[in-house]
Order: sequence, then C-alpha cells, then structure tokens
Amino acid sequence: MEALKIKAFVLLNQLVTAIKGLLGRLFEVIKSVVVLGAAGTPSPLPLRIGAAFLALFIIYYGVGMAWYNTIADDLWFEPSEEFVVTGGSKAVGTAAALVDLEANRWSPNKPWLHPAYGLDNMPNYQLGILYAASRFAIELGDVLGRTRGSSAIDPDLDRAAGLLKYNGTIWYWGSGNFVPTATADSQYREGVAALVSYNQRLADGDATYERRADNLIDLLNRIASDLGSASAALDERTLLSNAGYFDTRADDLFYNIKGRLYGYSLILRDVGDDFGSVIGEKQANGLWDQMLTSLRTAAAMDPLIVSNGKQDGLFVPSHLSAQGFYLLRARTQLKELTDTLTK
Repeated sequence: MEALKIKAFVLLNQLVTAIKGLLGRLFEVIKSVVVLGAAGTPSPLPLRIGAAFLALFIIYYGVGMAWYNTIADDLWFEPSEEFVVTGGSKAVGTAAALVDLEANRWSPNKPWLHPAYGLDNMPNYQLGILYAASRFAIELGDVLGRTRGSSAIDPDLDRAAGLLKYNGTIWYWGSGNFVPTATADSQYREGVAALVSYNQRLADGDATYERRADNLIDLLNRIASDLGSASAALDERTLLSNAGYFDTRADDLFYNIKGRLYGYSLILRDVGDDFGSVIGEKQANGLWDQMLTSLRTAAAMDPLIVSNGKQDGLFVPSHLSAQGFYLLRARTQLKELTDTLTK
C-alpha cells in the first residue's frame, strides 16, 4: 500500500510539472507575439493590442463558458423550504422551485457580451424545463385549479401560465425593440411568485386544487400528447440526417427534450403524491412508478457528445433514437394509466 502511495505521488508530481511546462511555453508564445516579432524585434503596437485582445477574448469566453455551463439534472431534486407549503400542492411547490432554480442562472437570452452566449446545450435544456413547467401551469389553470371547469380561472394561475410562456430568448434589447423590455428570467421569477401565492392560498383554503380522477386523466393525456410531438421531432431529425457526431442540430433537440422529460419526471413524481389516494384506489401505483422510471431513464441520458448516427450503426450511435425509445415507453405508460384510472 505504501509503495502505491509513493508511486501515485510521483505520478502526480510529474503531471504538475508537465502542466507547468505547458503553461510556461504558452506564456512564451503569447509574449513573442504580443511583445516581440518573429525575429525578436518589437512588434507594432496595433499588433500587440490586437493579440492582447484576442488572448483576453479566448480566456474570457473559454473560462466563462466552462464555468457557467450547468446541466442540473438531479433526478431526486427536492424544493427548498420556501417552496414547501403544508396543506398545499407538492407538485406546485416543486414546479415553482424548479423554475426559480433555472431562472436564477438563465442562459438562453444572454447577449454576445456574456460567455453563455456561446453555449447551446444548457440553453436548450433550460427551455425544455420551462416548457414542462408552463404546460403544468396551463393545466393547473384550465383543469386542476377549477371546480369541474365551471368556475373562473384562478388569478394567480392565470398569471403564472402567461408569465411562464414568455419567450425565453428575450433580453432587454435585441428583439427589434428600441425601448428596454422585461427579460425572460425576470418574467419567470414573477411566475414563480404567482405559483407560490396560489399554493399559499390553497393551504389557507382560498384556492381550489381538485384531486379527482378525471382531472388527473386530463393532465396525463395532455402530457402524453406533448411527448408525442417530441417523439415526432426526434423521428424527423433522425430521418433528415445521420451525420453522427457531426450533426450540429442533434444536441440542441436532444437537450431540449431532455429538459422537458426531466421537468415532467419531477412534476409527475409529486403529482403522484398529491393524487396518492386516487392512484391507490385504482391500484395503479406500480404502473405509476414504471412511468416515472422511464422518464428518469430518458432524463438521465447525458452523452459526452450527442450523436445522430444510423439506428443500426455499428460504431456511431443514435442518441436521439435511444432517447426516443424511453420517451415512447413513458408515453405508452401514461396512456395505460389513463385507461386504468378510467375504469
């Protein structure tokens, strides 16, 4: 054991020495360009300034993108205490916490001055999460938050649904507007406040959350329909291209749907808690757990490089097809759940 420790220490020292050497050589190259020309004579001032700006640009964007890039896909995510309301809806609290988490590090609307401007996986992933949350907010307002659909829409839910549908790419400027407008992340935070307000009113007995089988069926049918459209998008992309690792659009679609599946997996997990008595009465607990497992399996996929190869390819995989398999499995289980709940 002692010998292994010594060997590991020696290898670590060698690695550190190699890194220091590479950094030293890089510094010398930059110095030779910025300060001296190829022959060792001083470089012209414009060349030195341009080289300095280029070096700063590479460092700013390279380090900034690496630092900012985050795919938060904790499958066991739990909302913090500020979103947990005793007597309220657990699913509403989780949706609010999920949107709040992403809104506080929102990347799809960042201008070119921000390092996140160069990212594509994280923005698409966040847009997918917001799509799932906004779909749930719409169903809350249209179905779950009403008394058999005959009452007026809850004002907080109406506000939340509208705010969460806000275009996620809008910054202060840049969408043809000359006057500063509300940013997407600020709108989402207001949507979170509306959801929290509704949940608190629900706990106080001043709002409605109908835990009935027909409402749950409507929610599951809407989500199943949305997964169907996501499946169609995956199918279209796999038919249009089999460029493998060189399909630059495959990762955008993959991470957008990954975010959507992740959002649905968390929201439906807690919808199952809200409607626990209904699901238990219909003896659908096992099927519910299987559906969540399929969503989590698809949401957990995180390849180093997304590939859109042929479905029967030997060396180049098709991550879109693999994602689509579990997506369709979850959709089928959602349909089976609605059939079971109808009986």
